[in-house]
Amino acid sequence: MRSTQEAPEVVFDVRGHVPDRFAEAARDKVASAFRQAPEPVLFARVKLAIAPDPAVERPAMAQANVDVNGRPVRVEAAAATMQEAIDLLPDLLRARFERIGGRREASRAPKAGRHAHRPVPYVRPPGEREIVRRKTFAAETQTPDEAAFDMDLMGYDFWLFTEIETGQDAVLYRADGGYRLALADPEAERAGPDAIPLSVSPHHAPRIGETEAVERMEALGLPFLFFADAATGRGKVLYHRYDGHYGLLESTR
Repeated sequence: MRSTQEAPEVVFDVRGHVPDRFAEAARDKVASAFRQAPEPVLFARVKLAIAPDPAVERPAMAQANVDVNGRPVRVEAAAATMQEAIDLLPDLLRARFERIGGRREASRAPKAGRHAHRPVPYVRPPGEREIVRRKTFAAETQTPDEAAFDMDLMGYDFWLFTEIETGQDAVLYRADGGYRLALADPEAERAGPDAIPLSVSPHHAPRIGETEAVERMEALGLPFLFFADAATGRGKVLYHRYDGHYGLLESTR
């Protein structure tokens, strides 16, 4: 572990009625964890938000996105009060830093209770839901083991990437106490072996448009849907956001 390093830049994104004092409190809390980072922390972005609906369980949300020498790390916590949410960030960051610091075996199986501090999703009526965020990126070519490691560092429920053996767009997600791999064409041969407990979905990614993807995801009651774009054939993931709307990820090459 590095014991000293220059203090990285910390940028804040504050949403809702969050008193100014909490930004400084969050800065101190995340900075206390930087000393345990195995490599220099180059940059950090902290998001603080209060849900507008007072009836929401755990309305205070604190999120930290950290650049550890080029490797992104993301943690978030929701709590009844903003101070409680901020107080959770250092331990969550230290746990991620331990995985980077050579303890990759920590990502070989999903963690129990990983949703304990997640924000509670807002239940928005289906007729009001829209795709409010789109992200297009060059999906990294990885093994499922590498994808699982990165997915866990970011705290995501799925990971869109290019599977190294088949060259296909793929999604990795947690299922049945392990991980499941969804490929555009599951009949492609993979040699493995994989360090993580991994199963491969037998289903082809449907080649459909975004409107049909929304309809299919809602009809099946899925948290996200992996599909191939009807026009380009490239892999996309439609998913539910915490605000009740949809997000869309698309891979490019």
